[in-house]
Amino acid sequence: MNLAIFDLDNTLLGGDSDHSWGEFLIAKNLVPPLEYKKQNDQFYEDYKNGNLNMLAYQEFALAPLARFSMLQLRELHNAFMEEVISPMRLPKADALIEKHRQLGDELLIITATNRFITQPIAEALGITNLLATEAEIVNETYTGNVLGEPCYKDGKITRLNTWLAAQKMQPAHTCFYSDSANDIPLLSQVDEAIAVDPDEKLKAHAQENNWRIISLR
Repeated sequence: MNLAIFDLDNTLLGGDSDHSWGEFLIAKNLVPPLEYKKQNDQFYEDYKNGNLNMLAYQEFALAPLARFSMLQLRELHNAFMEEVISPMRLPKADALIEKHRQLGDELLIITATNRFITQPIAEALGITNLLATEAEIVNETYTGNVLGEPCYKDGKITRLNTWLAAQKMQPAHTCFYSDSANDIPLLSQVDEAIAVDPDEKLKAHAQENNWRIISLR
């Protein structure tokens, strides 16, 4: 069995679902607009620059979830999918997923973005297996806290290895598609690393290591 692993934001999607969720909350007047936008944009720049404080960001990003019921959050996310995520869908990404599906590969999305945001997106893409940053839920309510290790940088390797062990899975071949230099640790561990519309740092690293570079845009 072969395992095809995909990053989500700016890889399978033509944008960043995490940052866009913050923009969505601002547009719906559900958070203080000026202050929230300033912080949301700064965290996104930190992520792109590779120096994001992941726990600080998750504290910021998960806090709004604790203010709403699960029903309210589902309704909000349905609107988010329709208004924001659907326009981000990439036909070439859908075709790539289908290619691996037709080959009989096991499909996995691995993303730093939290599961609340990404689970419905993975379902829309037809991918059952998802490793994401987990948000704590107590009594059917988000607490605003991270549960376990964030699925970020080296944390993706840890989370993947734990998942493979739990699934009792030993893939004959692993490939990983990503756009971000933050994923160089995991890209360096798989059998086949593919840079997808990569940022400048990943592009340079991919060229130095003879990794394939593709575009899904």
